[in-house]
Amino acid sequence: MCARTVAWLALILGSSTLAAQAPTFSSRVEAVRIDALVTDGRGQPILGLAADDFEVTDSGVLQRVNLVVAEQLPLKVVLALDSSGSVAADDAAQLRTAGHSLIDNLKPGDQAALVTFTTAVSVRARLTSNFGLLRDALDREIGGIGDTSIVDATYAALLLAGADAARGLLILFTDGEDTSSILTSTSVLESARRADAVVYPVVADISAAPRFLNDLCKATGGRLMRVGSMSKLREAFLLILEEFRHRYLLSYTPRSVAKDGWHPLTVRIKNRRAVVNARPGYFAGS
Repeated sequence: MCARTVAWLALILGSSTLAAQAPTFSSRVEAVRIDALVTDGRGQPILGLAADDFEVTDSGVLQRVNLVVAEQLPLKVVLALDSSGSVAADDAAQLRTAGHSLIDNLKPGDQAALVTFTTAVSVRARLTSNFGLLRDALDREIGGIGDTSIVDATYAALLLAGADAARGLLILFTDGEDTSSILTSTSVLESARRADAVVYPVVADISAAPRFLNDLCKATGGRLMRVGSMSKLREAFLLILEEFRHRYLLSYTPRSVAKDGWHPLTVRIKNRRAVVNARPGYFAGS
């Protein structure tokens, strides 16, 4: 990503701090974490699995994995909400209701942030456990003006999610196609592959979701959610939060693989039919 683009993004976000964080997506890998959703043929989460039920290969090499008790780790949830001209006043009210319900269902120790986007991207609240501040940020005006910068908003939200011991979740709502981003989808997808956050896009009832959002799900192990009407947003947000808490968090120290570069991952469940949704790989080295 060129310096001019990073400087432009810092300008629309109102902070040089985020731009300074841009190179941190890549990391030196000592322990690899995999956030995996395991479902049955009906799409229902399969619960109660142990580490021995999983088979993980890194660059084709079988690894010995541990199962982290995900419930013990706090969440970092970033809400990125489309507030462009296509979002009517009634729809904005549904967005607020959905956002408030999500905040109400966070636990002590969790953090959340709020980003809204039109042509520009606005950070309404950075990661905080002050849920009252988040509610106040949600109650400010949303919707009614501007074009749609989905790609730019995704990059900003990934930066806010960061990478540490917490589990990062990005919920991104939009009701249309990207019409005004300056960043390229290719560069932001590359950043998503280097980030730890899992992305769940939520799209309104449109004929087809932007290809970028489908690619984003594949890159991070997330899942695209469609809502038939804006009144279903609250249900969708709460379903995502519940599903995310039901995901498995695997950890292992890579062995017999290269120290640098792209490492393709495969995650399977032994001796039973199951669908595993997890990121396809990770970058190691600088």
